[in-house]
Amino acid sequence: MSYTIPLALASLIAAPALAEVPRVVTDLPPVHSLVAQVMGDLGQPTLLLDRGADAHSFQLRPSQAKALADADLVVWVGPDMTRWLERALAGRKGEEIRLSTLEGTHRQDFGDTAGHDHDHDHDHDHDHEGEHDHGGEHSHAADEHAPDHEHGHEGHSHEGLDPHLWLDPANARQWLAHVADALADLDPANAATYAANAEAARADVDALDTETAQRLEAARGQPFYVFHDAYGYFASHYGLTIAGSISAGDAASPGAAHLSELRAAMSGESRCIFPEAQHDPRLVQQIAEDTGARIGPPLDPSGSSMEPGPRLYGDLIRGLADGILSCVAP
Repeated sequence: MSYTIPLALASLIAAPALAEVPRVVTDLPPVHSLVAQVMGDLGQPTLLLDRGADAHSFQLRPSQAKALADADLVVWVGPDMTRWLERALAGRKGEEIRLSTLEGTHRQDFGDTAGHDHDHDHDHDHDHEGEHDHGGEHSHAADEHAPDHEHGHEGHSHEGLDPHLWLDPANARQWLAHVADALADLDPANAATYAANAEAARADVDALDTETAQRLEAARGQPFYVFHDAYGYFASHYGLTIAGSISAGDAASPGAAHLSELRAAMSGESRCIFPEAQHDPRLVQQIAEDTGARIGPPLDPSGSSMEPGPRLYGDLIRGLADGILSCVAP
């Protein structure tokens, strides 16, 4: 007696089991962009802070809390940037990459824009073996680079470590390999694809960095003012001079004494001052009117006003350069 197996069923029996692509959650748009480049066509990471979201007053929706609970991998900057996410991850089982703690990551304190000069000829050798966290076992207290600062609000502290690390393209370049390794551990069947995607993305970051450095030569030696202290890595990496900021933090209101000092420093100088995406520009406009400063376009250090996706990181870096050059070196 013979049996006939339906063609559709036969194809399922004969086909090898497909590897399940890891479920990945990211915190900020630039981190999401870098992870999306590594995942490529295999899948898309989930972004918690979508367009217009504020990293400092963010509250997880139930669907996002579930995504975190179900995630195989969470990639985030670290508690100095989004402390609320540290609480949300407490007790969670699963792999986690805290980018601020990875070996090879350049870290600097707030206000330090002179201590790190890449000269755009980076030494890319790195040892990232074991640097991502398996099973959530990483200890914050043991990490000297992730101090537990006192926070006056839900945002990051503006003393100690500056958490805007993605604004140094050398950091972004380093992180791509760590993300590829973590994904390969979770999904060995696609390890070669993750590695190839990461290498292509690293080449793109190199080209972006070279292009941006060349363009920003025209802005060197031209001090300018920003809305808040978020651009230290960018200024340090490209040799720019930030003369001051209106606010120390995204959620901090500047005091009268600070504003008086800022106006005094800017008076009589032909300087540029930049508002910031997602923030009221009226204070910038008032200071410019009082001092004669030129107002540049709003800068967006975290990509909060941009379309999320693989292209966002390059668009973010180019957008900062475009904005600064439009006023500082028109």
